[in-house]
Amino acid sequence: MNIWYGANVADEAELRLCGDIAGKRVIELGIAATPNSIAAATAGAKAIALDPDPQAITALRTAAERHEVRIECHQGDLADLGFATSASVDLVIASHSLAGIDDLSRLLRQVHRVLKPGANFVVAMPHPVAAMFGPDHQLHYAYGATSLTFGGLLMTFERTNFHLDAVHELNDRRHRDAAYPSVVVMRAKKQGV
Repeated sequence: MNIWYGANVADEAELRLCGDIAGKRVIELGIAATPNSIAAATAGAKAIALDPDPQAITALRTAAERHEVRIECHQGDLADLGFATSASVDLVIASHSLAGIDDLSRLLRQVHRVLKPGANFVVAMPHPVAAMFGPDHQLHYAYGATSLTFGGLLMTFERTNFHLDAVHELNDRRHRDAAYPSVVVMRAKKQGV
């Protein structure tokens, strides 16, 4: 299984955050550039994808046919998880889809609701420090001006009953000598019921 965490960074084969997902229910929140729901379905999971973009859903269905896998697709806001009953999902993956979320706490509460007790939410996103820099690697913004700080991100997860048990700050492999990480990949474990 090759879950995608971003271009030119480590993937699931190196980070091993998802574990064995064969026979498990897995939701991909926001269809990644390399769809993780296809990787999950190929690994034997019951894959479900949610994305607000109808074109992304159409492209995923076409890709699923090509890979000869079945994926349950839903179009809607990433926090609209009403199609999943409480405590019915084994894993949720969001790879570079949470950046523009207006109410991250609401989304996390919905993910918490659908996950089974102790299940994981794996998130990959631009590192909060990377948000300070432009494509020219020059400083353009103050820390926290365009995204949550890492501390703010951590507290948002903790306040919604998730515990981060793995955090990887990854550099773009094309720029190994970069002064800052480009991607953060986190595994958050559901606490409570």
